[in-house]
Amino acid sequence: MATLTIHDHSRDSAGYTYVYPVISRRAGGVSVGINLNPNNACNWACIYCQVPDLVRGAAPKINLQQLQSELRGFLSDAERGDWLSQNAPECTLQDIAFSGNGEPTSAEEFPNVVEIVGQVLQEFGLFQKLKIRLITNGSLISNQPVQQALASMAAMQGEVWFKVDRATSQGMTQINQVSENIAAVKRRLIASAQQCPTWMQTCWFALDDMPPSAEEVSAYLEFVREVREHIQGVHLYGLARPPMQPGAERLSALPAEQLEAYAEQMRGCGVLVNVSP
Repeated sequence: MATLTIHDHSRDSAGYTYVYPVISRRAGGVSVGINLNPNNACNWACIYCQVPDLVRGAAPKINLQQLQSELRGFLSDAERGDWLSQNAPECTLQDIAFSGNGEPTSAEEFPNVVEIVGQVLQEFGLFQKLKIRLITNGSLISNQPVQQALASMAAMQGEVWFKVDRATSQGMTQINQVSENIAAVKRRLIASAQQCPTWMQTCWFALDDMPPSAEEVSAYLEFVREVREHIQGVHLYGLARPPMQPGAERLSALPAEQLEAYAEQMRGCGVLVNVSP
């Protein structure tokens, strides 16, 4: 495989179905992705999504034995072989991330996969050395099996990255293409934080050359004030890879200094903010 870069998060880079390594700006190195949506199905359809041929739906049935074998195989190559020096020189493994081509918590087997990841990390002596992260739109967080999985992750010193791109119903309809009540989003975010340390993750960009409106920024800052006592902070990031959804030509990255200016406003609300332009 070619040397990894932040600009390519191909899910088949290592030749596996469920396991894919990427260089993550936010993780700060190599992130071992667990793709529970190889069918490219998600219950949201964010306009900046980089998944090609995205469809609405849920994860398919997961072959747990195959997933476990793939994770063992990759960690063996990375920890005991020369994979890192060949494909990600000067990088180290940073985390195991439930992410991929759709909403990972839509997989019925998600709690089982969390347990498998913990077991494999124990085998390799990496338990509580590699961070375990769930990257989620949060829509299914209140489901009891997901809550149980979050509790398991917390016992492994894991964390949740919970998507909040906009804090108005209109904004979510435009950006995430879902009809959501913001009060319900806040309840689910707090429910996540009660089970497992939780960060908000927010993607801001220009749409038709216009940044988020003053109204959207104001609503977002108010949302941050309301949840700041529950969350670890905010991961604010921009577009590093081309969107693959209809209308992608309408989107463009914001300048790094503009993202940093937004971050300063968020910090003024009393939260830690990490910025990845």
